[in-house]
Amino acid sequence: MPTEILMPALSPTMTEGKLARWLKTEGEAVKSGDVLAEIETDKATMEFEAADDGVLARILVPEGSDGVKVNAPIAILTEEGEDVATAAASLGARASSPAAVSPSAPAPDAGETPALPAIRAPSETRIFASPLARRIAKDRGIDIAQVTGSGPHGRIVKADVEGFQPVTPPTVAAQQQVVAPPPPAPALPEFGPAYTEQPNSPMRKTIARRLTEAKSTIPHFYLTVDCNIDALLRLRGELNARLEGAKLSVNDLLIRLVALALRKVPAANASWTEQAIRLYTDVDISIAVATPGGLITPIIKSADTKGLATISAEMKELAARARDGKLKPEEYQGGGFTISNLGMYGIRDFAAIINPPQGCILAIGAGEQRPIVKAGALAIATMMTCTLSVDHRVVDGAVGAEFLAAFKTLVEDPLAMML
Repeated sequence: MPTEILMPALSPTMTEGKLARWLKTEGEAVKSGDVLAEIETDKATMEFEAADDGVLARILVPEGSDGVKVNAPIAILTEEGEDVATAAASLGARASSPAAVSPSAPAPDAGETPALPAIRAPSETRIFASPLARRIAKDRGIDIAQVTGSGPHGRIVKADVEGFQPVTPPTVAAQQQVVAPPPPAPALPEFGPAYTEQPNSPMRKTIARRLTEAKSTIPHFYLTVDCNIDALLRLRGELNARLEGAKLSVNDLLIRLVALALRKVPAANASWTEQAIRLYTDVDISIAVATPGGLITPIIKSADTKGLATISAEMKELAARARDGKLKPEEYQGGGFTISNLGMYGIRDFAAIINPPQGCILAIGAGEQRPIVKAGALAIATMMTCTLSVDHRVVDGAVGAEFLAAFKTLVEDPLAMML
């Protein structure tokens, strides 16, 4: 019997995506595990695999279609030798969903064969979850139907259940606090300089939504410290002289130092939830990486337990795949603390917007020679300005200052990281 292939949820935050490219054609045989299409999500372009064997009988959503809703029908899969039109007509349901495809998708010509009637797969309402995930959900009293899966084809796995946060109904007081919607953007005048328009990608829309939410709802405050990095630069030079092949960057060393500072001040490695402040036991550092589509934050997991060579190799590999849009959701979603480094662009100092739900983000400026007072005399040193943006709901001023003090001490005495 024919089965609808539905638009998959390839990440926990995905509600719609762009069907970038079909890798199979109509009439082509398909095996379970074959890559059917490339789907552009809010953060990356990911491959979508077939769950069953059969024949790709009809493509309902053309490649290049944007705004395709999750669970919208995108194709029809039949069994080998099955007459698709006859089987579909016998079920008396329509296959195509006009609302599923954005207006930018091409409409069929008047003489084109009409879309097949829809055939709902018997398993459409089935919840796909691993046995371990089901057992954990049962033990914790979690309704598995409310959990969003991050595994293949939206399958719910252990990490999804462990990271599940139930939606708490708002209190009466909260219901009474009506937040005014943002004012509409002013209309652009019909006259003015010439321009071209670049359509907003799913990734750019997500960045805009999350940063607006972060800046509007998180009570930011900022702490700034200047660090003398002469000793750090000397250590980097000595280490690179001993290394063959790829060399360590300043950013590699800073990742390690931030991780060690978080071990010294674990209260800064935290996130806000409505029920409790979540203190992370692992030190997972997100690193802001610029890509052609926008900013993404791949994660160096357990950075406090890894050597500099390992951190450097992982960072290079993650950054390369981030720019190619090939990161897996678990490689950029999560993390307890973010580093954003614009020093390579010559930026002296800046304040970054917090990456929710994290409680802190550290903005790293350029290292530059400045006059300082040392032992009562004027001297020249290579100084680096670092600004910590802090969610005041999670981290108080004293804790933020304690973290920056620990970080500054490590930067100015970097041999401590080798112990």
